[in-house]
Amino acid sequence: MVLVLLGLCAFFSAMTVREQQPTPQEAVEEVWGGRRASAQWGTVVVASESPEDLEFGEAFAAAWKLAGVEAPEDRVWIGTPQEIRRKIQSQGTSPLELILAPGARSWVLFEDIQEKFPDQRLTLRVVSGSRWPNFLKRQNLINVVNRIVEIGILGVGMTLVILTGGIDLSVGSLIALSSVITTTLIRDCMGGTEATVGGWIVAGVLGVGLCGLFGWINGGLIVGFRIPPFIATLGMMMIASGLAFMISQGQSIDRVPSSFVWLGRGRWLGIPLAVWLMLGIFAIGHGVMVLTTYGRSVYAIGGNEVAARLCGVRVGWITASVYGVSGLLAGLGGLVMASRLGTGDAKYGAMIELSVIAAVVVGGTSLRGGYGTMFGTLVGALIIAVIENGMNLMQLDSYAQKVVFGGIILLAVLIDRLRHKG
Repeated sequence: MVLVLLGLCAFFSAMTVREQQPTPQEAVEEVWGGRRASAQWGTVVVASESPEDLEFGEAFAAAWKLAGVEAPEDRVWIGTPQEIRRKIQSQGTSPLELILAPGARSWVLFEDIQEKFPDQRLTLRVVSGSRWPNFLKRQNLINVVNRIVEIGILGVGMTLVILTGGIDLSVGSLIALSSVITTTLIRDCMGGTEATVGGWIVAGVLGVGLCGLFGWINGGLIVGFRIPPFIATLGMMMIASGLAFMISQGQSIDRVPSSFVWLGRGRWLGIPLAVWLMLGIFAIGHGVMVLTTYGRSVYAIGGNEVAARLCGVRVGWITASVYGVSGLLAGLGGLVMASRLGTGDAKYGAMIELSVIAAVVVGGTSLRGGYGTMFGTLVGALIIAVIENGMNLMQLDSYAQKVVFGGIILLAVLIDRLRHKG
């Protein structure tokens, strides 16, 4: 799966190589080769009124000011094509070099410019940027990882469930319930927009804890009454979704303090805090599965429940607990999503359970149970995020993306079946 992930990254990198716009400072250095700006008249910058072009013009004006040019802002022409045409005509026959800012490069004014200004000596200069894959831009890579935060957090719990041979369809609705419970408590009990950090933390803990309780109920129904996991969690999915809509009355709840978005939007070392949280949960999950008796018991139950029971494994308690952990992490995912978006909504998490299950299966965890790793789930989530991001960068429509994702899931299940058959 790691090789598949690297292969996908290489493919989308090759397919998204584009000409990159230079930064204003890079443009200044290219024009004068790293030397001081020329003080002689004859060179002006042509820019539109967009923020990018204004920044472009400010960089050139600063370079001219450093070179001792009086009124350097006069050498930056900002306006509409009609206004720039009049300025060019007002220069008479004087030689003029026009440095085009990014927003002015597409103007029809500069097509066949010598024919439009036959009596003037004009030179156009376009500062070119380097070619680089849009996929490998730093912000895009951060977006890829940030995209899978909720899927990754839920994926840890779903991996535990699937390792025991079960399934949990309720996680998407528990995300919505957690977001609604948390924001409702903040609005009605913690002071709304005036709530303190401690207040919204308490609300978040209660919302996450309630989802954990729902997860334990799932486990109790499956273990105590032998209800198939698919049916038990499907029923809980409907109950949680219905409660979320009843509490919120179908409306978004946005009366939260500004500090509430810290968890979803804050950054540390340039990386979103939510990403650090997800990676920490994966590290804990990996440690539990590799280093503890609990983790080995989960594998044993998925491999052969009867043999595990005969070996002294507390099959009922451990099976119920993995659903409790799944519910708890679903609640945490809902808290992160509410923090990221600044609101609670009963529509959050719709169909996310399918993406979570897909990430777990693509990561190599067997739907039969007993085989899989947390690291594989992380890689599976990244594969899904990379494919989605790459197809968006290549401007493939959403319908084609559904076909691709469906094919990926079927291929992963087919590989799992062939592996067990072998």
